[in-house]
Amino acid sequence: MHLCFAFSTPAATTAAMMPVAAVMPDDTPMFDPNLLHELDWSQNTATFSPAISPLDPGDGLVMRPLCTADLNRGFFKVLGQLTAAGVVSPEQFIKTFEHMKRSGDYYVTVVEDTNLGQIVATATLVIEHKFTHSCAKRGRVEDVVVSDECRGKQLGKLLMSTLTLLSKRLNCYKITLECLPKNVAFYKKFGYSVSEENYMCQKFFN
Repeated sequence: MHLCFAFSTPAATTAAMMPVAAVMPDDTPMFDPNLLHELDWSQNTATFSPAISPLDPGDGLVMRPLCTADLNRGFFKVLGQLTAAGVVSPEQFIKTFEHMKRSGDYYVTVVEDTNLGQIVATATLVIEHKFTHSCAKRGRVEDVVVSDECRGKQLGKLLMSTLTLLSKRLNCYKITLECLPKNVAFYKKFGYSVSEENYMCQKFFN
C-alpha cells in the first residue's frame, strides 16, 4: 500500500492565512472592462453634445470598473456627495469589494480624471436573480453621483446610458431605479418611465 501525503509550502500557508488587512489595494477590476468597451453604443437613446462614449468619456477621463486602488483616489469623497458614506476602513472596503467581485452581480463603474488621479463620478448596476419570469434577471441602478467639480461634463448621462445598455447585454428582463420626483425628467431620457407601484422602505439604525 502506498501512502500519499500533501504538504503546504510555507509561502502557500502564509498566503492562505493572510488577513484582509495585509492585502494591498491594486488595480484589479471588479469586473471585465471589455463589458464596457464592447457595448453597442448605437442603441444609446440619450443625446450628447459634444459626443462622448464609454471608450471616450472626455479629455483626460477614463471610464472603467472600480478597483481597490480607488480607495486612495477619492472614491468615498465622491460617494459622500450623494449620501452619508460613513467611516470605512481599508479592511472593510477590500472585504466588501472582494465579496462583490466574487458574486459577479455587482458592476460598480467609475470615471477617473487621469490628470488628477482622482475618481470624479460613479454608478452601480446590481443584478438580481429571480425565480419569476422563468428565472430571469433584473437590473437595478444605484448610487449615481458626479463630483461637484465635474458637473456639466455629461458624466451622469454617460453612466446611465452605459449601465442601461450593460443590463441589456447581461440579459436582464427589466431595469429599475429609485429617484426623487425632480429627477424624473432626467431618467426619462434613457427610456425609463414612472411605475404605478409605490416605493416603500424601512430603515434600521443599529
